[in-house]
Amino acid sequence: MVFKDPFVLLLIPVILTLLYLFERRRRPESIRFSSKQLVARLPVSWKIRLRNLPVILRGVVLALFLTALAGPHSVLKQTIHESEGIDIVLAIDASGSMAAEDFTIGGRRYNRLDVVKDVVREFIANRGGDKIGLVTFAALAYTVCPLTTDYAWVTTNLERVRLGMIKDGTAIGSAINSSLTRLKNSEAKSKVMILLTDGVNNAGEIDPLTAARAARALGIKIYTIGAGTKGFAPFPAQDVFGRKVYQQVRIDIDEKLLQGIAQITGGTYFRATDTESLRAVYSAIDALEKTRIEQAGYREYKEWFVEVLLLALGVLMIEIVLGNTLLLRIP
Repeated sequence: MVFKDPFVLLLIPVILTLLYLFERRRRPESIRFSSKQLVARLPVSWKIRLRNLPVILRGVVLALFLTALAGPHSVLKQTIHESEGIDIVLAIDASGSMAAEDFTIGGRRYNRLDVVKDVVREFIANRGGDKIGLVTFAALAYTVCPLTTDYAWVTTNLERVRLGMIKDGTAIGSAINSSLTRLKNSEAKSKVMILLTDGVNNAGEIDPLTAARAARALGIKIYTIGAGTKGFAPFPAQDVFGRKVYQQVRIDIDEKLLQGIAQITGGTYFRATDTESLRAVYSAIDALEKTRIEQAGYREYKEWFVEVLLLALGVLMIEIVLGNTLLLRIP
């Protein structure tokens, strides 16, 4: 049996000591005799032997009341919970090239960033027990959401990522460095960064490969994803009448660099050219990064408050009955 508030039990010896001192200081009822010899040979009755029983029962009642207040309960079923021991930072490219609409959902064109956000939202929903953070980058990188297990908050912050919110460019080294800042002090069993980009590193003062070596030194694995079709991609524009038209624009991805970053840190490079392949990439990473940790827990238990309280009331009734009948003291 365990107690919710075990410190309440510390009051039991204090209360019993006070009860003992109170009873000891009470002036005992007595009948005076001229000589002890007159009663010395009288037999000691069972009532005399049990004269202190009401006081003892009163102490038992007080002890039981305090035990009930301590919240006694016993475990009925012990369960084992499995949880993830991974901290993950998602680094998402929000540069101008992510406006290319070469991805589709349900047969309708969407720009790369919108599709990435949709897939990342599913990835977050499928995790459990991990801490997830979010970094976005273009010419600069900044933290959108620090590491947290509040997935609803991560998803809410994911919606804040928009095209044009950061100066245009692709600073892959800065993205890695910003993610490392969030992961370097982590005490998780596994630390992972998932970096998605559709361009070539052309901004920032940090060399991506140097940043990757720093990640390796910190025990952080980087998975890299090159998103978008190879060669030319449809880029939205407006004609002279304000109508939406598409221009074929060549967007290059530095696959060699992304492969190098992944190789240095022990990660993997993935290529995603459409929505389904992008989903498959995140699903593959989700399957790779599963580290189970068993934690003991208790789901079902029985409360003993009522039973202990009823026992205390029962003893109290016995004490009252005995004290006013068989063990009644008459001065």
